[in-house]
Amino acid sequence: MWVALIGRLRGARIPLGVGLGLLLAFCGVLVITGIDLTLSREALVGDLLAVVGGLSAAVYTVAGARARETLTTTSYTVLCYGVCALLLLVACVAGGVPLLGFGATAWAGIVAVTVTAQLLGHSVINHLLAVMSPMLVSLLLLLEVPGAAVLAAALLGQAPGVGVYAGLALILAGLAVVVLRRPPRRTEVVDSD
Repeated sequence: MWVALIGRLRGARIPLGVGLGLLLAFCGVLVITGIDLTLSREALVGDLLAVVGGLSAAVYTVAGARARETLTTTSYTVLCYGVCALLLLVACVAGGVPLLGFGATAWAGIVAVTVTAQLLGHSVINHLLAVMSPMLVSLLLLLEVPGAAVLAAALLGQAPGVGVYAGLALILAGLAVVVLRRPPRRTEVVDSD
């Protein structure tokens, strides 16, 4: 929704079908996560952080799509991951977070997350930003929540509730509506990577 709003603020027209698809997918997310009506300070701070996090991800996606108009996937990911690694290093040093001294199991987990989620998963998203609209890429990212629940069921034996499957159906329906109703991208970028 944030990506669509940013696009609208930048003068893009959001077709009605695309808007309805986004709304349907967002309803799927609400079904999966539940609607927290708690009015505690912690709940409000958590909700605010979620909104800011979503907005930050949208700005990153839109900026990434813009950068991918002129940069290859390799150039973009090296720049992006390098800057993020340096900022994280500075934050860890400033915060006194230990960078060494972890056991073998912790290092195996760190390497696994780095290779799978970052180098494979995030790099695919960065590639897609050159060939798909940022709105469609953002919508595809909504599949992460139910996908994680299904993986938890398969790998950890933690069966998700029926709401996860209902939410997944809504997200898929919304994604289908957006894909079928979206206008074609104005230019297709061929990546030499």
